[in-house]
Amino acid sequence: MDQATPVRPLGRNEMAARVAADIPEGWYVNLGIGIPTLVADHVPLEREVIFHSENGVLGIGPAPARDAINPWLINAGKQHVTLRKGGAIVHHADSFAIIRGGHLDLCVLGAFEVAENGDMANWATSENDTAPAVGGAMDLAVGARRVWVVMEHTTKDGKPRLVRRCSYPLTALGVVSRVYTNLAVLDVTPAGFVVREMIPGLTLEALQARTEAKLSLPA
Repeated sequence: MDQATPVRPLGRNEMAARVAADIPEGWYVNLGIGIPTLVADHVPLEREVIFHSENGVLGIGPAPARDAINPWLINAGKQHVTLRKGGAIVHHADSFAIIRGGHLDLCVLGAFEVAENGDMANWATSENDTAPAVGGAMDLAVGARRVWVVMEHTTKDGKPRLVRRCSYPLTALGVVSRVYTNLAVLDVTPAGFVVREMIPGLTLEALQARTEAKLSLPA
């Protein structure tokens, strides 16, 4: 991090746990493919958060133990999941009616890039990318009441993912309200990215060096 004090970026499960800590009791939440699917593992069973997967699962619980896998119960990312008490399996059309009908309090998505105005890009046109098609992300991005993104702060070769304008094909315009990375938690405001939290030992200057868009602290 180019600092005298060493800092340790969060791992994938730590990022998911950080997102889970901010989800209020009683919310209906869609979890996108990638790091977002891990969020369900970090909500205590005594706290009711209803997780939704676009393939038609409502009430997802934490990942199953290896000896307790139901081969027919998977999420949209084809990962095995559990069903919490009161959960349901619904038709694909009904699942998208939940999305398009505005019934989701929150959607947590991964992304390639997020722009300072809340634009989001989480798919690509190249078959070499991990998301070569948009899938249901466009419906989720405009159908959910809130969109949070969880992703690495930079690419593997160090390029910023928090940018002035997205270079990837856009998924939706101005929908992202909060971003969780392995380095920080940031809100998207009319003035751009506001840093709400940073990992221990990280300075705003070091974070800015890894971010194309301008960062600011809360007033």
